[in-house]
Amino acid sequence: MLDKYRLDEKQKVTLQDYDPNDTASFTSKEEIAEDFEQLKKELQDLQERLYASKSNGVLILFQGMDCSGKDGVVKKVFSGLNPQGFRAESFKQPTGDEAAHDFLWRAHKVTPPKGYITSFNRSYYEDVLITRVHELIDKKTASNRLKHIQHFEKLLTANGTVVIKIFLHISQEFQLAKINERMENPEKLWKFDPSDLEERRYWDQYMKAYSSAFKGSATRNNPWYIVPANNRWFRDYLVLKIIVSTLNKLKLEYPHIEIAKQH
Repeated sequence: MLDKYRLDEKQKVTLQDYDPNDTASFTSKEEIAEDFEQLKKELQDLQERLYASKSNGVLILFQGMDCSGKDGVVKKVFSGLNPQGFRAESFKQPTGDEAAHDFLWRAHKVTPPKGYITSFNRSYYEDVLITRVHELIDKKTASNRLKHIQHFEKLLTANGTVVIKIFLHISQEFQLAKINERMENPEKLWKFDPSDLEERRYWDQYMKAYSSAFKGSATRNNPWYIVPANNRWFRDYLVLKIIVSTLNKLKLEYPHIEIAKQH
């Protein structure tokens, strides 16, 4: 099932090849409810083994257009984890200190140590997305940054960090409906940012920038997953399935400790 949503160096596709309304063979939230709860329990067990073994760190990147649900999926999927071994990081406009360093600096310093899981709401990929769309960097600079990103992810992987890259894919119509919902609901109005409407004008440019980023950074060891996100219940289920499947491949075990017998 997951191969359908996996994008690595062998595939030449664009976001138009993925349907944001896709729900695989499922038609309702009720169909996957039991499996979803089982996957959450499995993730809790995997986190405990990861923390105990200290064999790997796990970095999960979430990218997506405004209203794609980056905060929501973190809340839903990771709600059962032990907070001592999990951290959520969010990347907004760089501070003065961050801008004074190389573009990977602010991300590298908060990557997870071994035994921990960290999620990134947006990431260092913003430096080849929003900067490219608004022509803050040129094509050559973007290409060089993608090479640095690929080397950076190779470095992380070589040092035991598992990198899971997820793009939450929504349609323009879905985004507009969510923006209108935020504007009309007092409990969600705080989420509304006028810049969201402005950024909608650049939708096609963002799709092109994302496609270039995928092409320049999707590899066999560090693939991208394109997750249809118009249906929240399927989005959460697929993200959880991707993470559990990836962690299961690590074959995490509790450390073996010899206890000397008392005489």
